[in-house]
Amino acid sequence: MKKLTIITLLIILFFDTSLLAQDTTKAKWHYLAEIYLMFPNMKGEIGIAGLPPASVDADQSSIFGHLKFGAMLYFEASNDDWSISSDFLYMDLEQDLEDTNFITNGKVSAKQLAWEIAGLKRVISWFDVGIGARLIGLDSGIEFTGTQGIDRSGSESIYWVDPIIVMRFNDLLESKWILNFRGDIGGFGIGSKFAWQMQANAGYRFSKLFQATIGYRYISVDYDKDNFLYDIDTYGAVVRLGFNF
Repeated sequence: MKKLTIITLLIILFFDTSLLAQDTTKAKWHYLAEIYLMFPNMKGEIGIAGLPPASVDADQSSIFGHLKFGAMLYFEASNDDWSISSDFLYMDLEQDLEDTNFITNGKVSAKQLAWEIAGLKRVISWFDVGIGARLIGLDSGIEFTGTQGIDRSGSESIYWVDPIIVMRFNDLLESKWILNFRGDIGGFGIGSKFAWQMQANAGYRFSKLFQATIGYRYISVDYDKDNFLYDIDTYGAVVRLGFNF
């Protein structure tokens, strides 16, 4: 949590030093709150407590069939020059494992938390760049039968923070239609070895208050420290319902 505090302070400093150079009293702030649903696929490897890495390859129907609880919420405050965003994602699920040279007849359970805060500066009318931090928390467990018929299990809870660099191509269409693209890279060995994400969304503003978008999101995280391996890609369609204030 000390890393998250340091990175948060850097984001605040990033804003404060630049905002001092402009008259913010005239800035008109706009607020967007979105609830959204991701239809995820997951693929990669997970290893817990020194146990052999287990392969995960699950499509959206399999994940939703084992989903116990999920919550996803995005919030953004912006004006003509700046944007501050918060993106929260939580899933509690259980998934069968693929058979490997070491594992047969197993399953993995995972409570996954990702909370991102970011600050972006508008460079030109349709392009923003900024920095942020993503807190990732995993409470995972594995149960499986080894190829020699031995039952094994393990569980572990771990949290880490990834600093991220963000780029966004925003509101490319000058109308009620919405089209944007967002990407980030991070980790850099501070938290994950490497992490990256991309999002593309298209939609329509039905009124000053309400908008809806559909899109695609790809999240890749490669973490391997302290006998814990999480090298997973999560990707799939996303439906968003947004409220503007």
